[in-house]
Amino acid sequence: MRKYRIRVGLDVDDTIYECNSYAVSIINSRHPDEEPLRIEEIKSWGGAERHGDERVALYSDPEFVRTQPISEGAQKFVKKLSEIADVFFITAVPAPVMSARAERLVKDFPEIPPQNIIMGTRKELISLDIMLDDGAHNISSSRAAYPVLFRKPWNTGLSGLLSVNSYDDFLHFCEMVRNSFAENFPKLENGGVLCLVGPSGSSKTEIANGLTQLSGFEKPLTSTTRPRRKTEGADSYRFISENQFIKEMKAGHYIETTVYSGYHFGTSREDIDPIVDRGAVAVIPIDICGAITLKNLYRQKAMLVFTRRERGDAIKSIIMRDIDLEDKVRRIMSLDFEYRNSEVCDVEINVGNDVNAAVKQIVALTRQG
Repeated sequence: MRKYRIRVGLDVDDTIYECNSYAVSIINSRHPDEEPLRIEEIKSWGGAERHGDERVALYSDPEFVRTQPISEGAQKFVKKLSEIADVFFITAVPAPVMSARAERLVKDFPEIPPQNIIMGTRKELISLDIMLDDGAHNISSSRAAYPVLFRKPWNTGLSGLLSVNSYDDFLHFCEMVRNSFAENFPKLENGGVLCLVGPSGSSKTEIANGLTQLSGFEKPLTSTTRPRRKTEGADSYRFISENQFIKEMKAGHYIETTVYSGYHFGTSREDIDPIVDRGAVAVIPIDICGAITLKNLYRQKAMLVFTRRERGDAIKSIIMRDIDLEDKVRRIMSLDFEYRNSEVCDVEINVGNDVNAAVKQIVALTRQG
């Protein structure tokens, strides 16, 4: 299949330049007698947290824009991306700092033509192949074929969006789109990773349970801050506190982490590699963010299977779950986003109400040699 140069848009603040973390450091230096403001307190781009108005005001300060640190690895990332795509900087900045922003981008990223710097607040009017942004509101309204959320502490409230955790994950995703998924079909007959991706209510957990009853399929122990449900055994997940999870995440314990319906989930390579090394298939119900990370790590030994279920059946399943009302609403609202993720999976299966049939389909797929 012919390769082509895809058009990729990159947000700038907290995607290419440090913004919120830099603002927090400035605010803390101004208020040394107060308890330091933490980045985790920021829940949106507005100013709802302590000193929120002061933080937002910094974004209109030309000196702030001129001195924003470049995110670690950003220059190398943009250079690599420009080799496979036409890159555009899509940045929403107030009028007083537009010149300072343009000057920084031209200086720091000389491989991107100045005419590819687009400024304005109406990001939803720009049509691209792929868009990377840390603002969930921008992603949810984007006209890009593949709007991708860059995971940050303040954008974890909306589940189901196509998301990445790192520059490497995004580069791999862009390569997948550019190549139109023309790579050879994943081979798991000698061991690998099976990622079950699908909307809430699509029977991912039931399918995973069915697979792990069979020889050659095992479920790694994923860590989560979610409370254990009445229907779950103590070994369904590694149930830990949010403080413990964040501590382990910062220590590099997990190869992929995500937030779903306000709870953290994380997978350790120590839990996956022994399964793969003995020739078995590690079965992981996972969101698209984590699936892309695992695909990036395991490549042809990772298969992304989208589990499709009719919207009405999925909603019924969500309603019947033993979860609080707010969680049910979040899951139902995210369904449209999650159905779009089928386009980036290796294969899609229609689950319907027959989990056993879905299990048989997946077994056949993993044994194609």
